[in-house]
Amino acid sequence: MAAQIHLGSRIGMGCWAIGGHFWSGEVPVGYSGADDSESVRTIHAAWDGGIRLFDTSAVYGAGHSEALLGEALSGRSEAVIVSKFGHSFDPVSRQMTGPRFDPDYVRWSVGESLRRLGSDCIDVMLLHLNDLSIEHAEPAFEVLEQFVQAGDIRSYGWSTDFPPNVGAFADWSSFSTVQHSMNVFFDAPSMCKTAHDNGLAQLIRSPLAMGVLTGKFSDGRAVPPDDVRSVAADWQVYFEASRARSELTRQIDAIRELLTAGGRTLGQGALCWLLAKGGNIHPIPGAKTAKQAVENAAAMEFGPLPETVMAEIETILQRPPEGEFRSR
Repeated sequence: MAAQIHLGSRIGMGCWAIGGHFWSGEVPVGYSGADDSESVRTIHAAWDGGIRLFDTSAVYGAGHSEALLGEALSGRSEAVIVSKFGHSFDPVSRQMTGPRFDPDYVRWSVGESLRRLGSDCIDVMLLHLNDLSIEHAEPAFEVLEQFVQAGDIRSYGWSTDFPPNVGAFADWSSFSTVQHSMNVFFDAPSMCKTAHDNGLAQLIRSPLAMGVLTGKFSDGRAVPPDDVRSVAADWQVYFEASRARSELTRQIDAIRELLTAGGRTLGQGALCWLLAKGGNIHPIPGAKTAKQAVENAAAMEFGPLPETVMAEIETILQRPPEGEFRSR
């Protein structure tokens, strides 16, 4: 059975956006508009709102997200930190330099994450290569098991949308967590079953569909060209030509009244939809401003959407079959 870990709060804060710009060649892979001072205020606002779970990665902002998070959470022993490894980068040029998962690199990368975070232990360390083969992942997890034994990390897991990947390691003694995509637009039933059957915690990335589920892009506004959401990538299904996909904004309009039940905002309704899907599910919405962090944290006060509302949403959306597993 999987390792059990307490993740601090039902909703966490994703820290991709606060890392700022970084690049893969000329392609932006970070969010635009990040400001370090506001990012620190955002982390503190999330904390004041009851959030104790913070998700980052070595690669976000080419190390900048981890360093900023470590600074903002200094001395807050209740914080639960999740970080990730697997994408190499140059911190000076902020360029990604390719996937790395060999044991020597894993040892070095985890050590660097501990240094940037200013911590002597990371709660959960995740493999950040979504579709890496099970064969190549195994040596990396063996290194992480060594870190657990040494007390440098408490547990580990995989950021992946492929249930068979998770199933292959779910019985390892310190494998505790899967991070995967899931939101009102995509239900991820197979991954939910795999996680539930194996007692794994679920960290939900893209819980607000990269901002689309807040409704702020329904007016047709475009994201800047230096923002990851402007990129035409196979996994990026929420924006097209830098604007929210029209079929998604139509779905929001159809269920707006249901998501905002009880006085929730649209974004809070989307997070509460996830809370209703299971007690082991922890959405980790990103935030670049204190206002966003306060709104996200307040979803915990509303709690899960009622069963009747959940059922009506499913009737309206009429989901297609899950389809083949792929990176999302």
